[in-house]
Amino acid sequence: MSLSTSANLVKYLLFLFNFLFVITGITIMAIGLTVQGAYHNFREILDPQFFSVPTFLVVIGSFIFIIAFFGCCGAYKENYCMTLTFSILLVFIFILELAAGISGYVLRNDTYNLVSNTLQSSMGKYGGNTSNEITYIWDEIQVDFDCCGVNNASDWGKTNDKLFNDTFLPMSCCRTTTGAIGTVRCMDPDHKETLRTTGCLNSFGSFIKAHAVSLGAAGIAIAVIQFFGVLFACYLSKQIKLQQGHTGF
Repeated sequence: MSLSTSANLVKYLLFLFNFLFVITGITIMAIGLTVQGAYHNFREILDPQFFSVPTFLVVIGSFIFIIAFFGCCGAYKENYCMTLTFSILLVFIFILELAAGISGYVLRNDTYNLVSNTLQSSMGKYGGNTSNEITYIWDEIQVDFDCCGVNNASDWGKTNDKLFNDTFLPMSCCRTTTGAIGTVRCMDPDHKETLRTTGCLNSFGSFIKAHAVSLGAAGIAIAVIQFFGVLFACYLSKQIKLQQGHTGF
């Protein structure tokens, strides 16, 4: 007894969905690795939560390749066990991706608080003999995001008063002046325009938040696609079972 016309259509649609699953697997791995790469330079001052979601997506993307194998073989051979296994695994991955997507959006809402806390706590380690990594990261943030301090330049004197005050700041708080010769003090009245006056929380926080949003959007969008794959797989499993003369799952 062969499969019905609708079941055969679902069978070929399942092949198409498995091809899409491979693409989505590559996509979410790429997104996860890209975000990990973007966060990597700031790993010493970022909360571990910012690394858990992209790592989660990379692992999920890897599993999708294995799951797609069960889906293709089960549909091609019209094997009930393999198709049902594919359905169950896909449900599991669907839940994980949905959780990753929701975590990304939740993280987005907490971004500024988490970034503010980590920036504030790391400022006191700037310039220390054992904190070269923190010093490098802060200099990179202030230069790349054209900012100084957490909210403004005065944060350095408040948080790390052993090294800094209102007129003595990290050199990364000063913009380089083209053609300058000798020493330039950006707090001097004649060079006030070279001081980075805006805090890093807004610009750096926006950078981190944007990547958290991309993680959330990717997880939820791909979970929605896979939801339809679950429906097709369950329907095909049911039809194969009926073909074999059995009822129910």
